[in-house]
Amino acid sequence: QVQLVESGGGLVQAGGSLRVSCAASGSIFIINTMGWYRQAPGKQRELVAVITNGGTTLYVDSVKGRFTISKGNAKNTVYLEMNSLKPEDTAVYYCVARVATMTQRTPTDYWGQGTQVTVSS
Repeated sequence: QVQLVESGGGLVQAGGSLRVSCAASGSIFIINTMGWYRQAPGKQRELVAVITNGGTTLYVDSVKGRFTISKGNAKNTVYLEMNSLKPEDTAVYYCVARVATMTQRTPTDYWGQGTQVTVSS
């Protein structure tokens, strides 16, 4: 019912920048929050940043001051601007959206397929 498509991952040197994007589509009534998780090899998936429908943002401490989450001009899109990247930021980044659909008004989390971000030292 809801599809999330991420783009923009890649390889960058330490200190560099990348922007990843996520676009949600489908039978969407309302999106309450959109955010990004990441999972590095051998580690648990962790929340990186989230933005609410009202624009409130939340970041994990390790990315504060370096990453910025924002809504796109296009409807149901979100960006994660990543600056001053470190090798420890290397992970698969997953977009997640908490969505109430036209047929299911109880919000449910939907996930994208993930995009690889690799930071070389």
